Amino acid sequence: MPAKTINRLLDQLDELKREFGGGQEQRIESSLSRVARQKFNNAESLIRFHEILLFIRAYPQTAKILHQAEKTLASFGDRVKLLRDTDADLSPLDNPEMSGIAGTSVTDTFTYNIVRWLWKLHPAQIAFAWDWFEDENRLAATWPRFMPLLEEDAFVEANVPYVEWLRAAKGRGIRELAWLLQRFEALPLTDKEKVELYDSSKLYVRWTPSYKATRTGMKLPVREVYYHRQPLIQRRDISLRDELESLPPSLKRLSARKGQAILDLTRETSTVRYRELYGFTHGDVKRVFQVSIGRGVDLFVIGLPSGLRLPLRAYHAAMIFKNGVPVGYFEGLSLFERMESGFNLYYSFRDGETAWIYARTLNIFRHSLGVTAFSLDPYQIGYENEEGIESGAFWFYRKLGFRPTRTGLHELTLAEERKMSGRRAYRTPKALLRRLAAGPMIFELENSTVGNWDRFTVRGIGLAVQRRMAGRFGGDAQKMRAASVEKVARTLGVGAREWSEVELPALSDFAVMLDLISDLNRWSDSEKQAMVRIIRAKAGADEARYLQLMQGHRRLRAAMIKLGSQVN
Repeated sequence: MPAKTINRLLDQLDELKREFGGGQEQRIESSLSRVARQKFNNAESLIRFHEILLFIRAYPQTAKILHQAEKTLASFGDRVKLLRDTDADLSPLDNPEMSGIAGTSVTDTFTYNIVRWLWKLHPAQIAFAWDWFEDENRLAATWPRFMPLLEEDAFVEANVPYVEWLRAAKGRGIRELAWLLQRFEALPLTDKEKVELYDSSKLYVRWTPSYKATRTGMKLPVREVYYHRQPLIQRRDISLRDELESLPPSLKRLSARKGQAILDLTRETSTVRYRELYGFTHGDVKRVFQVSIGRGVDLFVIGLPSGLRLPLRAYHAAMIFKNGVPVGYFEGLSLFERMESGFNLYYSFRDGETAWIYARTLNIFRHSLGVTAFSLDPYQIGYENEEGIESGAFWFYRKLGFRPTRTGLHELTLAEERKMSGRRAYRTPKALLRRLAAGPMIFELENSTVGNWDRFTVRGIGLAVQRRMAGRFGGDAQKMRAASVEKVARTLGVGAREWSEVELPALSDFAVMLDLISDLNRWSDSEKQAMVRIIRAKAGADEARYLQLMQGHRRLRAAMIKLGSQVN
């Protein structure tokens, strides 16, 4: 069928997928059946059909429509094969927003942690993609560790046949990737050093996932499907303040086995989209919580194990599922009552209940962590992010109650709002959106703290530490850490030997920051004791406790805001 005809049918189905109630079910069933019977001759139209089906799977009107969508999605491996057999252009399938469809593969320089995980979970589905390699010379710095006499080639010859060396070294009965990973695992190095060494090699790996690990087939089993028979909740229906103040549903801590299964799913969800989220790669299987927020939406909240946490901020991530379908993720970085929040709803689902899901997600973190101020990095709202500009991210957040933290951008926002008033057809020019997106935004639930965090960045603290290291210690990080730990431990009244091995890294990280506080020695005994508890909690079982203790230490809060708000 001509592409124009298929696109017209897709236009109709795309409109119908967003119409709920009013007896539209039969029209959707009929439209879906018509499109499913078509033979697609280009990747763009097939992708578009795929994304519509994913939306219908997440937001079904009836059981029959859901079954139709599931059945049609199951045919996508064959549909992709048909395109490949006819030599159609399949490059659109590699777009990170569209990758991961059944019948395709993903190829990238995945990190060591992800490749090692893929090797353990899907060993038969991964292999080196030698046809993607651009600069093999960097292998000369690493591979001689594993292959005797390779230096004779690697150090002095041009056009070294590294693949030939690898295949000769590995022998028969083992895959190239498996052999090399075994060599890395056997190195007498720390895990961090192995990661750095492998990642520096920039090895391209191709993963050809099974159906259940593709975007097409990925789905959690659900006890009860939520069918949408009424119009969806729109942004204009949401009061973020009311949502944050409403009582939250309860969180259920999962067993380590179930936690591992969820982490595996979050990694699959990200990897097929060419993404990697720190909290999914390094998540703690013992700190995975499930919470159902209603309307078929489940969040899985994930913490980090003590050895992999950030130095100062508490880190939490969440994968969001709608009727079992992964629809987006959330990342929260918290200090005291402030959380830097990153929310990403996958492209296919942005016609859904985005604002409601976002508000309910913040509600969970507001009540579980005690955070009341939510800040946005400029990238989230469109800074050097054309997708954010195209989607109108700035106004999405502004209309929920966020404000720019920079005075000039706030005044520009107010001026633009006056211009928009009463002009429904008016649209903010993209050039102006880019200007508005140049600074952070924040939503503050507590009026008493409005403006406290406007100029703060964790980077500001980090740069202050670097300047002190350069000025006082000649750029020697180890020397600075040792001196700061000794001084801060003595000031707090707890000797360096009174800290456990697990707590010492947290003490070291905090010490380089606390040593910048000029009046630390004048803190009261109770303030110093509270500081010790905070440092110990950073290395404890749960960073929620760490945040709770931080939120009770007013003097530390004031000092850190001052350090992070200085003009660099």
